[in-house]
Amino acid sequence: MKPGSCGPGVLGVHPVIFDELGEEVPKGSGKAGNICIRNPWPGSFLTVWGQPERYVETYYAKYCKNKDSKDWRDWPYFAGDGAVQAADGYFRILGRIDDVINVAGHRLGTKEIESASITVEEVAEAAAVPVIDELRGRIVEVYVALKPGYEPSKEIEHKVSDAIDREIGKIARPKNVWIVFDMPKTRSGKIMRRVIAAISNFADVGDTTTLANPEIVDNISHHVQSEKLARGEAPRELSEQEQKEIAAYGQAE
Repeated sequence: MKPGSCGPGVLGVHPVIFDELGEEVPKGSGKAGNICIRNPWPGSFLTVWGQPERYVETYYAKYCKNKDSKDWRDWPYFAGDGAVQAADGYFRILGRIDDVINVAGHRLGTKEIESASITVEEVAEAAAVPVIDELRGRIVEVYVALKPGYEPSKEIEHKVSDAIDREIGKIARPKNVWIVFDMPKTRSGKIMRRVIAAISNFADVGDTTTLANPEIVDNISHHVQSEKLARGEAPRELSEQEQKEIAAYGQAE
């Protein structure tokens, strides 16, 4: 066993990591990419009920180089997760590619950032979101909710940033750490990251009727956006593609 990693594929399953151009990322390179399975395997599902085209488009089309091919070797399965492979063949899953923030060419798994944040004693929950940045492409902002009995402070914000530095590296250091009373959540308890990503980017938060606590959205918006404006962080106009990216953020979970 290797803590934080999963081993090479079991017998009959052949994982591979491809970059965005479809080139294989060699193990031990330290570079992250998208983990795929080269071949069909026992137990894989065969379609999406009533939507066979969606099944192909979602899981197989991205890395198929010949859409007319009937050869399974031309249709690697796209898992939708980012990963990196060590020299010993072990894979480390970085999280859903929808939830990977590309900062100056470095693909940062938001789950890793959030896991580092909750190593801080005072923090109960954390959510990392991307903010559009003209210089670095994307930057990270982290939202944290505290355990009962703790009050927001600059000291806690610094402790969260320092924990991310220590656990991941300075490239992952968030531009801002926002301490909030609660996170916007669905009734099942899932944090709605697209909502707080929209808040950080001064974008439309979209439909909040499915939230268990919709009243918290205005509270967070006022706190975060007024503080940003006071710091001189004026909102920038997002392109249509950027708006779609923010609206879809976290939807893979």
